[in-house]
This record gives sequence, structure tokens and C-alpha cells, in this order.
Amino acid sequence: MSKKLLLKISLTIIISALIIWAISCAVNPVTGKREFMMITESGEISLGKKTDAQVIETYGLYKNQQLQNYINNIGQKMAGKSHRSHLKWEFKLLDSPVVNAFAVPGGYVYFTRGIIAHLNSEAELAGVMGHEIGHVTARHSAKTYSKAMLAQIGIQVGGMLSETFREYAGLAGFGVGMLFLKFSRDNERQADALGVEYSSKSGYDANQMANFFETLGRLYPQSAQSGLPAWFSTHPNPPDRIKAIKQDAQKWKTNLAQKKFAVNQNSYLSKLNGMIYGEDPRQGYVEGNTFYHPQMTFQFPVPANWKVNNTPNQVQMFTKDQDAVILFSLVKENSPAVAADSFISRSNAVVKKREKIRINGLTSQRITSEITSQEKTIPVLSCFIQKDKNIFVFHAYTSQEKLATYQSAFRNTMDKFKRLTDRSKINVKPAKLVVKKVTRAQTLKQVLKQFGVADNKLEEMAILNGRQLNERLAANTLLKIVQK
Repeated sequence: MSKKLLLKISLTIIISALIIWAISCAVNPVTGKREFMMITESGEISLGKKTDAQVIETYGLYKNQQLQNYINNIGQKMAGKSHRSHLKWEFKLLDSPVVNAFAVPGGYVYFTRGIIAHLNSEAELAGVMGHEIGHVTARHSAKTYSKAMLAQIGIQVGGMLSETFREYAGLAGFGVGMLFLKFSRDNERQADALGVEYSSKSGYDANQMANFFETLGRLYPQSAQSGLPAWFSTHPNPPDRIKAIKQDAQKWKTNLAQKKFAVNQNSYLSKLNGMIYGEDPRQGYVEGNTFYHPQMTFQFPVPANWKVNNTPNQVQMFTKDQDAVILFSLVKENSPAVAADSFISRSNAVVKKREKIRINGLTSQRITSEITSQEKTIPVLSCFIQKDKNIFVFHAYTSQEKLATYQSAFRNTMDKFKRLTDRSKINVKPAKLVVKKVTRAQTLKQVLKQFGVADNKLEEMAILNGRQLNERLAANTLLKIVQK
């Protein structure tokens, strides 16, 4: 190794160490202890703003302003009791059926309508909300981000030592980000404890938080869906979690010397009446290997046995082995030609073939190209289609070795895009939650059957209500059922 290279490496390591030393002397707002941190509070806020925009674009907000305001108001009250009350907190309801809640640095907290549907009181909502606030106040995401930054510095230093290592540095950086998506069990325990603290200080019965974790235990893995991960996918379940929550709740009841703590079950349930439950077919759905979009009135075939993930801004279709993918989206361009030009420019695609075509009467352009990424050349088949004033685009990717295997599936999906005119496929409606009152004392199973719930849906409705089928209910108890 030359002296010049050795000096360069030494300087890089020294500079990196100085940066770490300068930034990492941070005090945790919850514990008051100094800990490793490579992102400042202003950096957290900036990161949160950028992430928030991406979250909203990807998953969309649920269009119910009254429910959005309700969740935000409770969140603001609880954030005011937290260790970082000075942050500009935002609490939002996402239009996703997946059962999850999560937070990003800077004070952004999200709930899916899937998790809101499975909560059964305002106190349960407060417990989960306090848990997510706790991840932010204890800077769990920021610490994760700091670890990733430190690992990236190591990658950059290592990249100078080896030509081979430098070739994979970008890929390794991506891998580091994936490794830190989950919180540690210690982080989860701390977030649980903070959730109990913040909900108790806000006047709620924190024992109800334990009830929801019992519901999650019964729901999982039913809640595991493609796209946005379910709660247990991002929140490892520490042993004795429920027991610890109940112990913490009792401790705070004693410390606060307060006799009454709110549950607010009926007022919470009443706000869910009419909320969409499960997938909303109006935003696109798959039936018989065909994807239909009722609102934008188009359809196209999905390759047999491929998985589909439909988000507000993209439809993703991929094989079981994930060795081929078709992405479908709406682009903001004036014509297929302009959209194609934009794609070529942005991706630095090397065009092998470009055709002006018509697909089922619609003006289109098809492009066969190659994109170089991480020293690999990926073949891409693209199709840009104009329908009315909208430009839709398909991009299909696979390896050079698998192109011959999947090319016919790519072409079939793209070439059979067409207008949707079947009224039975257009006039679909989502399932909704309906809140009903029990008229007389009887078991949950008896009540559900009385409400017309099918036998194969009884257990699902029991989980949805956080109850057991043999549980006896008093008259005037409110229950959620699902109706179409």
C-alpha cells in the first residue's frame, strides 16, 4: 500500500471520527443520558418533512376530515404531555387496510384505517398513540438513522481499500438501510412504557393498551398483507409485553393519585360508523386475473399466480420469486411520446427499439431499453398509453437471463390494457363498518348471528371487537360489524 493511499485513508478515518465526536454528544430527552446520535433535532424535523410527503403520496390520507381531526386532537393533547412537547406534531389517518401505526422523526405519527377499525376505545387509541409518540421522543428512529450513517461511513472508507468492495458499496448501503427497519425489543419496551405514561397523564386507562396487544396476537398473521407492513412486521413482540404494560399502568395510577381514568368506548365506536373496511375496490381491485379500476375506467390482465400490491400511486405486480416485476402508474405528461422521452432522460436508458402503436384504439408508444444499475444491465419493456387526458405507463423488469421467460407475460399485460365498460365491474362498493347496539343480554356469537354475520366470519368479527365468541354481552353494548 502506498504512503499516499495510507495517508488518504488515515485522514478519512480521522475526519469521520471528528464528525462522529462532534455530532454524537446528544442528550436523550427521555432518559437524560448522553448517547450516540449523528442527526440533530433540526435534521430530524427536516427528515420527517421529506418522509411525510412520501408517505402521503404513497398511501394517501383517508378522506374523512372529522375522523382526521379527532385523531389529531387526541394526539396533540398527548404530545403536550410528552418529553418533546415543543415539536410541531402531526397525526394523520392513512387510507390503508393494513393494521399498523408508525412514526417518523420530527413528530409525524400515522394510523391506518385498518388499525383504527381494530381499536375498541379511545383509551386503546391513546395507548397506541403514546407508544408511537414514545418512539419519537426517545429518538429511536434517529438512532437507527445514525447507525445507518455510521455504517455508510465504514462502507465509504472500505471502498478506498478494495476495487471489489467499491463496486458493491452502493448495494451495501441499501442493505444497511434494510437492516434497521425494525426497532429492537428494548426500544419496544421503552415505547410501551412511554405509551402508558403519556396516556395515563392524559387521563386514559392505560390498561386498555394491553387489550389491543391481545387483539393483535389473535389477528396476526391475518393482518400480514403486501405493501405497507403490518404492526408485528415492524414492531417485534417482547416477551411478557402485556404483563409489563399492566404493571406500568398500575404504577402510574398510583403516582398520579387519580381515581378515574377514561376509556370512552362508546364515543370512540360511534365515530367509526360508516368507515371503509378492508380494501376499497373503487381504487382498483383484482378479480379473475384481471385488474379493474372503476373510477378511472380501465382494465388489464395480471399474469397468473403473480402477486399484486395496489397503492394510490402505483400498481406493483411481481412473481412469487420476485425475479420479475411490472409497475403500472399514472404520469404527469402531455402525450405518450413526451412521457417516453422523460423516462429515457431520467433513467439514462439505452433504447433498443421504439414504436408508435395503438393498443385497443388508444395512442401508445412501446420502448425496449436497457438500464445500467450497480454494474448490471437490466432489460426493460415499457409502454406509454394515452386514455382520455391521462397518460399511463407500464415498466416491466427482469434479468437478461429471465427475459425470454417473462417477455410474453409482459406483452400480454400491456397489450390488453383497455377501457372498462362493464357496469358490474364499475359499480362496486367497499365494505363498511356498521356500529350496532345489542338489544338484550346474550353471547357475542348469538348477537353476531342475529345481526346476520355468516358463520365463516364470526371469529373475524370477534377479533375486530376485541372479544371472545362465548363472551356474554350486556344490553346496549355497541358492536362493530362489516356490511357491503
